[in-house]
Amino acid sequence: MIEPVLLAAARICTFDGQRPLTNASGFFFERDHRLFLVTSRHVMIDEPSRHFPDRIEVELHIDPDNMARSTGFSIPLYRNGKSLWRQGLDAAGEIDVAAIEIERPALPETAVFRAFTPQHLLNRLDQVEVGTSLLVVGFPLGFHDTLHHMPVVRQAVIASSFGLRFQGEGYFLTDARTHRGTSGAPVVMRVPDGNPGHGDLPWMLLGVHSARLDVGTRDLKLDEALGLNCAWYADILLTLSER
Repeated sequence: MIEPVLLAAARICTFDGQRPLTNASGFFFERDHRLFLVTSRHVMIDEPSRHFPDRIEVELHIDPDNMARSTGFSIPLYRNGKSLWRQGLDAAGEIDVAAIEIERPALPETAVFRAFTPQHLLNRLDQVEVGTSLLVVGFPLGFHDTLHHMPVVRQAVIASSFGLRFQGEGYFLTDARTHRGTSGAPVVMRVPDGNPGHGDLPWMLLGVHSARLDVGTRDLKLDEALGLNCAWYADILLTLSER
């Protein structure tokens, strides 16, 4: 039996034409029968590192009876010179989350995946306490079950006051061991089974993992890395998925 949350995550590869660039993580989000792929904004474009892909590719399962069968599904990032993804802004500046709509008719008829919905988002941010146990579902350094094309999960806990914008930014902190390639991974909290609004996906989507956090004054020889990460609040998806 496959945990549905594993089928909600997607491995993303970025390309410049046919030239592979980077690996990242993402997940599916559905609203009003429209399907989106969500990841970090810096996966789509990142000026400081001169990362300018023109398309991304996600790996899709295509046989519910044989998870070893998959196919690559290519998504262009530009049309007529204009970017196709959506990204958000708030009073503090750019939000490191992007969503791009997937044309459902273009998907393989037998594609097997799960998608979060607005019902998987919290109504009240004060429902979650600091120290709450979370999972980060993704592809660190591109690592995954290469036979069955499945992500791996890392344990995490909430490391800042949930509901407060850490240092005025639209994210909260998690305490977890993460790596490059985890950017865009869903940060989820388990909820009791049986909630009809969640279907067979009994997880609350709290955030979108962005990057590790570090201290500029840290002595690289004497001090270990903090092990803290930024996760952008997932309610930004309500804005990014509006018609």
